[in-house]
Amino acid sequence: MTGGGFERHPLANYFFTWIRETALFFSGGKKEVNFRLALSLISTLTVSLSVLQIFKYLRNIIGLPLFLNLLLVVFFSLFSTSILLSFTPETYTYTLFFLVLFNYYAALKLKKNEKISMAALTFAGISVGGLTITNIVKIYLPVLFEKDLFKSWKKVGNAVLRILFSFVVFLLLFLYRMNFDWKNIFNKTSEQYEKFSKPKVTPIWDMITSWFFGGNMIFPGFVIRDYHNKKGFDYKAIFMDVYQSYFSYLFVGTVLFLMIWSCAKNYKNKLIQVLILSFSVDIFIHCVFKFGLHTSYIYGGHFIFLVPLFLGWLLFSYRKSPKILSLITVFISLLFIYLGINNFYRLMEFYEFLELYYQ
Repeated sequence: MTGGGFERHPLANYFFTWIRETALFFSGGKKEVNFRLALSLISTLTVSLSVLQIFKYLRNIIGLPLFLNLLLVVFFSLFSTSILLSFTPETYTYTLFFLVLFNYYAALKLKKNEKISMAALTFAGISVGGLTITNIVKIYLPVLFEKDLFKSWKKVGNAVLRILFSFVVFLLLFLYRMNFDWKNIFNKTSEQYEKFSKPKVTPIWDMITSWFFGGNMIFPGFVIRDYHNKKGFDYKAIFMDVYQSYFSYLFVGTVLFLMIWSCAKNYKNKLIQVLILSFSVDIFIHCVFKFGLHTSYIYGGHFIFLVPLFLGWLLFSYRKSPKILSLITVFISLLFIYLGINNFYRLMEFYEFLELYYQ
């Protein structure tokens, strides 16, 4: 609830001060059960609003029928990321909401061939980049796809001005928090990269499959370890293991195949190009540079919401081919059933862990 390190979450401390104060208001100023309950309910509300924005994107941007829309929305609601963040007061919870909200807004503007306003870019830059600095680049990607942008130097200059203004405001707020000690930012960033990019025994392909991509959708097994903080407090910690079942790997492979199919089928669509570039940012950070790859199952709020959007575009592209549309729907329905059964079972294991060590 501190907002995390300034080098990764530069403005999160201000945001979480408001969250804490809200929770304390409902708990009468005491940090007890009602305080924790308030924090959880705020997280639940935030994830619910994120799901609502996905619903609106599928309905208003893609134009899916209600049945397919609800199928994808409930499918996403059963993702491990959606479940975990619904009671977790963390930066990822609120980043999920702001990213989905901005993606919907930007898609709406691009669909209407309108410019993304400077005010929207500035707000999104502060909220999204302020919570997790690496996500700020995703805010500026949709600007590249504004109508006839590169056919006029005037339009290019206007776009650069909007982006520059947004980034400068963000940067000034960041530096203000650091008392303008910019050297400390670079030093701490270097330390964090070394800390979170150390190679692990687990093969890279399995970390990508079981943790980066799959672990944010379908729970693997859990591993319990003994941990202690720097103040000598011992506690039990729970971590995700790699997948032990071939069916889980098959699930992840099928979802990835459907996403690639969607990209190939709609590669000329500028709205899906925005989604591809956005997802590429996370792929480069976690899979190429290996930053936090061994714990990448906690970063799902940054990108896993793209899955139902990719699937939505795939279904839309076959709206005039009933047989193929039905086939894809069946595949997604089977994935939905397996996801629900697996995640319910794993969630029961998680509750058993809580009952055993944290009653």
